[in-house]
Amino acid sequence: MTAAPAFAQGSVFPPPVRLDVPYVPTPQDVVDRMLDLVKVRNDDFVMDLGCGDGRMLVTAASKFGARGYGVDINPVRIEEANANALKAGVADKVQFEIKDLFKTPIEKASVIAMYLLPSVMLQLRPRILSDMKPGSRLVSHDFHMEDWEPDYQESLSDHDVFYWIVPARAEGIWKLDIGSESYSLSIRQKFQKVEGRIATNKVRGIIREGRIEGERIRFNAVFDDGRTLVFNGQISRERLVVDKVSPPQIVPEWSATRVH
Repeated sequence: MTAAPAFAQGSVFPPPVRLDVPYVPTPQDVVDRMLDLVKVRNDDFVMDLGCGDGRMLVTAASKFGARGYGVDINPVRIEEANANALKAGVADKVQFEIKDLFKTPIEKASVIAMYLLPSVMLQLRPRILSDMKPGSRLVSHDFHMEDWEPDYQESLSDHDVFYWIVPARAEGIWKLDIGSESYSLSIRQKFQKVEGRIATNKVRGIIREGRIEGERIRFNAVFDDGRTLVFNGQISRERLVVDKVSPPQIVPEWSATRVH
């Protein structure tokens, strides 16, 4: 791991613009942990919405070789960010722009880093869920997204770090086939958690402990005849297909097609 880059300070800039979110830089040790937690790789495209002095993306580029794009509405911060990228030798990997984060397209990001107030994150949340690819990762310093519970969180000194994986869409009615048997599968989804019902003309069951991680789905079906079946699969557009790496106790052959 390379040493953490130094950041420009003490320059004279024009008066700051009025901001909706106050500028408070994320400590470097928290930056390092955030990037470690989301397992940034050299093929990632990391976005920082409200990038400040650019330290998140400069670190992602210098330590992990990732590319990045950051936006901030304060020209002072963007000037600092560009200076820091140049000093760290990663100006060819990261780009910073004076731009409103709400008007910034996010669909190309594989990782988004944030240090934003909860009210701002909640405004961004619908776009995160609709525009980003399933499996994309989010990491936030200190603030979370209320009822969208993080997939993981930890405390670091006086700071909290929250991590989410963008879930694929599984909610709906499915025709589930297990061998020669067909079932009606109804899934209700709340972010990465799923529940619902499964039925044939003969038996009915409840979906329990359902969870989505990116494009992977796992749930238990508890039937009224006493059986419990464990499903492990992949969400592929309008189909659910068995995950071939499932351990032996999990239903080995199944698929489902979306009906509604």
